[in-house]
Amino acid sequence: MTAEQRRNLHAFQDYVRKTLDPTHILSYMAPWLRDDMVQCIQAEKNNRGTMEAASLFLRFLLELQEEGWFRGFLDALDQAGYSGLYEAIESWDFQKIEKLEEHRALLRRLQPEFKTRINPKDILPEISECLINQECEEIIQVCSNKGLMAGAEKMVECLLRSDKENWPKTLKLALEKEESKFSELWLVEQGSKGVEPEDLENEEMETSDIQIFYKEEPDYQNLSQNSSPPSEVSHTYSPLKPRNYQLELALPAKEGKNTIICAPTGCGKTFVSLLICEHHLKKFPQGQKGKVVFFAIQVPVYEQQKSVFSKYFERHGYKVAGISGATSENVSVEQIVENNDIIILTPQILVNSLKSGTIPSLSVFTLMIFDECHNTSKHHPYNMIMFNYLDQKLGGSSDLLPQVVGLTASVGVGDAKNTAEAMEYICKLCASLDTSVISTVKENLQELTEVVYKPEKDFRKVESWTTNSFKYIISQLMRETQSLAKSILDELGTTTVENLSHIQNRDFGTQKYEQWIIAVQKACVVFQLPDKAEESRICKALFLYTSHLRKYNDALIISEHARIKDALDYLKDFFNNVRAAGFDETEQDLTRRFEEKLQELESVSMDPSNENPKLQDLCFILQEEYHLNPETRTILFVKTRALVDALKKWIEENPKLSFLRPGILTGRGKTSSNTGMTLPAQKCALDAFRTDGDNRILIATSVADEGIDIAQCNLVILYEYVGNVIKMIQTRGRGRAKGSKCLLLTSDADVIEKEKINMYKEKMMNDSILNLQAWNEAVFKEKIHQIQIHEKFIRDSQGKAKPVLDKKNKKLLCRKCKAFACYTADIRVVEECHYTVVGDAFKECFVCKKHPKPKSFGSFEKRAKIFCAGENCSHDWGIYVKYRAFEIPVIKIESFVVEDIATGVQTLYAKWKDFHFEKIPFDAAEMPQ
Repeated sequence: MTAEQRRNLHAFQDYVRKTLDPTHILSYMAPWLRDDMVQCIQAEKNNRGTMEAASLFLRFLLELQEEGWFRGFLDALDQAGYSGLYEAIESWDFQKIEKLEEHRALLRRLQPEFKTRINPKDILPEISECLINQECEEIIQVCSNKGLMAGAEKMVECLLRSDKENWPKTLKLALEKEESKFSELWLVEQGSKGVEPEDLENEEMETSDIQIFYKEEPDYQNLSQNSSPPSEVSHTYSPLKPRNYQLELALPAKEGKNTIICAPTGCGKTFVSLLICEHHLKKFPQGQKGKVVFFAIQVPVYEQQKSVFSKYFERHGYKVAGISGATSENVSVEQIVENNDIIILTPQILVNSLKSGTIPSLSVFTLMIFDECHNTSKHHPYNMIMFNYLDQKLGGSSDLLPQVVGLTASVGVGDAKNTAEAMEYICKLCASLDTSVISTVKENLQELTEVVYKPEKDFRKVESWTTNSFKYIISQLMRETQSLAKSILDELGTTTVENLSHIQNRDFGTQKYEQWIIAVQKACVVFQLPDKAEESRICKALFLYTSHLRKYNDALIISEHARIKDALDYLKDFFNNVRAAGFDETEQDLTRRFEEKLQELESVSMDPSNENPKLQDLCFILQEEYHLNPETRTILFVKTRALVDALKKWIEENPKLSFLRPGILTGRGKTSSNTGMTLPAQKCALDAFRTDGDNRILIATSVADEGIDIAQCNLVILYEYVGNVIKMIQTRGRGRAKGSKCLLLTSDADVIEKEKINMYKEKMMNDSILNLQAWNEAVFKEKIHQIQIHEKFIRDSQGKAKPVLDKKNKKLLCRKCKAFACYTADIRVVEECHYTVVGDAFKECFVCKKHPKPKSFGSFEKRAKIFCAGENCSHDWGIYVKYRAFEIPVIKIESFVVEDIATGVQTLYAKWKDFHFEKIPFDAAEMPQ
């Protein structure tokens, strides 16, 4: 080892201390470290922690005199899996590890929420590549021995040490794949591949607690009149005979017209799309070929539709392939599209490919089929694709555009108050999809009603609590916790975190309160103080308090709709998990406060007079229905997964209802340790409900938004469960058996009123479709064309609108230590995209270090790195370059905070293009000669 290598390792030891767990490489260092050294390092880790053990390891290392130990150290890092640290030490370039520091700070801040929300076992397979193998084993071990919350804490500890530059994005993708709400707080710039913008999908919908969007199922019983069970049909794919109403739905599209097919849930729209696709591919003359793309929004639907299309078309010799966000990294979109006849895609894949030029134009396709096409609005990926289509159409391109077909159970009416407004809303949807025909069943209605039974709808107003002692006690605890959260900020003399000042007079036990918690946590993510240690302490405490408030809020919702016993069990489970994990002083205090009330809460839960009146009504209704028809099959829809579990326990422990043997069906998203069902588990639950005669009731959340087919049932109960008109139609469509009923049970008269409005809107939608179908087709086409021109004008105007420049002089402060750097008036733009600072004053604010990889690009010669000169800061500000005859700094905006001189308001920018200040071009005349 050279003296320079020894000096460098000493200089960069902080990076090594933060990253390396020395116990993972000790076995590889046996030739150089004595047994007593190894034992001291292991003891240091056990007694004082990993960083202290790393410090001791480095001290021993730097004292070694034997030849070859430095190379041995690098090899040990490589063999143990520390690829990032290995690369950094070999080149003495720690930039990649330095860039992880902001993500580490954010994860430390979010740790309290992470450990209460994340099941580490669920995301470990997705992020294991970012961890050392030994760490993965340790996480699994902690989960087994101490519980999931302690396991999540261990996972955070390991991620904070990860040297893999992609771990923040890998974690983001893992959270999104598991549909974890925590991903909303994990603010990482997302890569363009394979990320579906799920928060935009339902933007048009009303703010109900749960949205159901029905994804047409590949239910083989719905594909034709064949009534064989799926297991039989899937193995023998003989040509299937379509029903007459299915042929009627398909006719306009088979004639080559752009069409929206609007037909009820369960009628077999999947099979209709197969008919259209088959006809389309066969119509091409010898030497020409069609190319079909089918879009499915959610991955489970994508998987199911890919399977259906493959089985149906591959027997005819057509090639079928698919790409989703989960597979896009490993395949070439261009080759998949080029080499196949039918491509199943999640829409964001095509949006990304059009943007990057991988797919040059939509003209490569001859037919596009949009599943759940009612989502084609605003910034949904469907609309992004159709913007491209319409720009090509209205721009006068000579290239042929593909035929467009949309599938939906309901086109919706938006905020329409009357039929005229509803017609306008539907016309806009048609314009967005460039469709001139809305295909519905008219001539074969009798056959449709025999296949898809429309259950009668009824409303029952049930009783609610008059007094709720449990709510009173929990509300006291919530007020105390809120006060503790507020007192933290009172220490600063001001309520700095947005939303925290509005904590009074909030309704505990509501969705609105849950939304406030989310808002506070998002504000904590960007909360800043000059003292980083104080900032971290405050944010961690706030996350702890809000996480506990969320659990209390959940418990109140459970007690409102289920038993107090179940709500209390929910809280006891939570606090047991808290004790098994880190259990710091704040958590100990919050746990003590809960335990002081526990005996009182137990007494309330055991008191027979505290039986929930809603459950008494629900019990009576179920007894009545099963008395009238012992063969009744029920689906009970509820708002949350916690309620699913609570009502299941209530039914099983109620001697009057236990004969129902309830099954459960919840969504795939993972938001806590006890929730989320995998796709196989969902299918297993549905199969049991379909085939097990003793399993008479299924308790479900909004499962329909995951493309799952629900078996025939004759009673659907919506338990305090209501949304918009699309959701109402699709939920009611679950009652497929003849003579089925749909009951809405609620204690809120407003909820019943809202559902009646939804029924009116459904009628308004159907009337509007009939009116539009009566229009002359040429007139309808012209109406659609005018809407398209108007919408494109608005789109283009918004695209061309330039942001208003802020000409006020502002300060740039170091993002890490908040030291003053320069004024915006001193910033100059070099070659339109690089930013430098003129004047000698700025040179005093930074220090230079030789660039580890000096090189030239364009007119620039990279010579050094520049860092903040603030004491103990050394934050990376950018580079020092030779540009023509000048040596100048080039700074990056993400390294700074912009402060308004007049107001003191500070703003963070990720990119220069987002910072709309007056940008002055670089002028050589300003530079000293």
